[in-house]
Amino acid sequence: MRLKLTLAIAAIAAATLAPAQPPKQAFKADIRLSASNYLAYPGPSPRKALTPAPDSLRPFYISHYGRHGSRFLIGSEEYDEPLRILERADSLGKLTTLGRDVLRRIRWMKAEADGRLGELTEVGFRQHRGIARRMYERFPEVFAEGSHVDARSTVVIRCILSMEEELQELLRLNPALSVSHDASQHDMVYMNHANAAPSQSAWTPAAREAWQGLYDRMVDTVKVVRRLFGDMEYAREHVPMRRLNDRLFRLASATQNSRARYNVTFYDLFDDNAVYANWLCKNAAWYIAYGNCPMGGGRQPLTQATLLRRMVEEADSCIRLPHPSASLRFGHETVLLPLVCLMGLDGYGLATDDIAKLDRKGWVDYRVFPMGGNVQMVFYRKSPADTDPLVKLLLNENEATLPIKAAKGTYYRWSDVRRYLLGRIGGGAATADNKTKQAKENK
Repeated sequence: MRLKLTLAIAAIAAATLAPAQPPKQAFKADIRLSASNYLAYPGPSPRKALTPAPDSLRPFYISHYGRHGSRFLIGSEEYDEPLRILERADSLGKLTTLGRDVLRRIRWMKAEADGRLGELTEVGFRQHRGIARRMYERFPEVFAEGSHVDARSTVVIRCILSMEEELQELLRLNPALSVSHDASQHDMVYMNHANAAPSQSAWTPAAREAWQGLYDRMVDTVKVVRRLFGDMEYAREHVPMRRLNDRLFRLASATQNSRARYNVTFYDLFDDNAVYANWLCKNAAWYIAYGNCPMGGGRQPLTQATLLRRMVEEADSCIRLPHPSASLRFGHETVLLPLVCLMGLDGYGLATDDIAKLDRKGWVDYRVFPMGGNVQMVFYRKSPADTDPLVKLLLNENEATLPIKAAKGTYYRWSDVRRYLLGRIGGGAATADNKTKQAKENK
């Protein structure tokens, strides 16, 4: 990535990688973590309380970007393709007893999602009520009487509902809040950047070859198929084993986000090694598409340069206000992940071509963008006369670090954070804006 970082800062970034439990062990404790972006929001760690603010400083402003909450799968093919494969085999008597039961489970999930593809589930609604409540309880001064909350969402209904659920919870806790909210194409240039979807430019021949090699080494697609089909000769000739394996693992990942979690599971199809192997390849794919992967050009995080610049500019403006306020933004994981990488939070600015060892280096996708995942910058000061406040950064409501010197503990001086973030953008804002204009012209 062509972001201008000194070797010293790069060394600090490596040191900030969270010393969390390795994924392979974590999956044995909670297999749902292997779901990557399908992970239902786990909430903040109960073992890590927020560090008290120094010098009696009080919070007065929050800048936030959050992903929508738990949703149903977006595409009907997520259900229809495995159904077609298994139904055809079942009609020919080629399925095992387990295979027929898996067919029943997929039908159940398809029926649950009928007419609701991509929509927020009841789990998603609860997630955002909880996030808003904890924000209010942790930073009551930000949401005191006279505070203004400005909320923006992308134009996607699950994001709009996520926004409204948080606002309703905040207004329930304090009806005296002043609230404005909007979901407009006008804001999509920074809320859901036109170039924020996985760029094909990231999947260079070198990146594709490296990822395919990892998948071929790690994932045994025959293992699952052997359990479902009684006739392996038929399966080898008629079953797209890799696609079926991948579809079933996504279904396994998705069950936790709806009532399916009480009725079906697909994790029984995958042993511990298979769960880790499938996740490892998904983690690598997310890194190539959105992280600072040199094989992919290392520029994917810069798709969020416009958003990050907007966050800096809005913070500068709100710091000058005499009253507390909050800027809440609601969008997607395809924005949240590169934003975190662009900011370099918790070492996610990592640059490496060794995609097989990302987890050992601390680059773990599910820690960044679960359903409802969010970044919060919380600003502290003694009085409105303080124009250079302290800032605490939270990733999914847990304290996060930047690769710069802190003012005290987990608190940074805004002038230092501002300088660092704008330095991360470099010339990227203009590049991103040009790509957005080009995308609009090509429509």
